[in-house]
Amino acid sequence: MSIQRLIESKVQAALAPTHLEVINESYMHRVAPGSETHFKLVVVSEQFEGQRLLARHRALNTLLADELAGGVHALALHTLTPAEWQAREGVLDSPACRGQSGVSG
Repeated sequence: MSIQRLIESKVQAALAPTHLEVINESYMHRVAPGSETHFKLVVVSEQFEGQRLLARHRALNTLLADELAGGVHALALHTLTPAEWQAREGVLDSPACRGQSGVSG
């Protein structure tokens, strides 16, 4: 199973999100083509109600500890309640990696 699919499966099982995006942004970084090292997660879950941002991020970092200890180098986390998601006009794009121009294969 790919790392992206594994992340999707774990988040689905643990948080029952109403909206989930797991975006592989590895291509934006200095890694080999097809790598799974940098991800952006957009997670909208009722389980985030009453939680501060730090608690939401800690929950995901704990859930994905094995992936972070392995090949995943970075996670950009966007954690929202359904009400916060409704009020938002989308998620910001990730910035370009400073080393992007020297992508190695």
